[in-house]
Amino acid sequence: KKKIKKMTFTTPGMRLGSIEEYESGEGTYIRNKHIFASLTGMKQVVEPNESGKKPALIVIRSKAPNLVPKVGDYVTGKVMKVTPRVMNMQIFCVGSSPLSESFSGIVRVENVRPHNIDAVDMSKCFRPGDVVRSEVISLGDSRSYILSTAKPELGVVFAQSLAGATMIPLSHEEMQCPITNSVENLHIH
Repeated sequence: KKKIKKMTFTTPGMRLGSIEEYESGEGTYIRNKHIFASLTGMKQVVEPNESGKKPALIVIRSKAPNLVPKVGDYVTGKVMKVTPRVMNMQIFCVGSSPLSESFSGIVRVENVRPHNIDAVDMSKCFRPGDVVRSEVISLGDSRSYILSTAKPELGVVFAQSLAGATMIPLSHEEMQCPITNSVENLHIH
């Protein structure tokens, strides 16, 4: 019988481990010799039945039934599109609870930060693929929740560099690629 080790929460695109140490299992994919989550859920390390085999990394989808974001909730989502005035994202978590369906949300330029609003350049704050934590400030219309990242604990929580590496935060507005050492401006948590 397979033994399951520790479980941790994952989001799509999160790097979980290396193919040198693990097998890629359900809810994961391989890119550049690394295993990534393809789902929102719980990462599990499954020990092999036979000796000499590598443990497998899997992601089990965990969903909160009928959970819907409401004003004041902190939500997490993936950036889908960035324009000069608005960032669109798909919300996949409310608090730490994964949703059974995703919702659309937008962050307007005036809701990115609480100060120096006229100087906000959306393309320097967010990129498609970034994972962002934000607050629901309005239910918006039937298409999208209105979100804000204008608190210190909100903003980009996960970003990948153009080289495919997980970016390392340097400050509240900069992240660095560990491969190329290039520095990028992002609105980070």
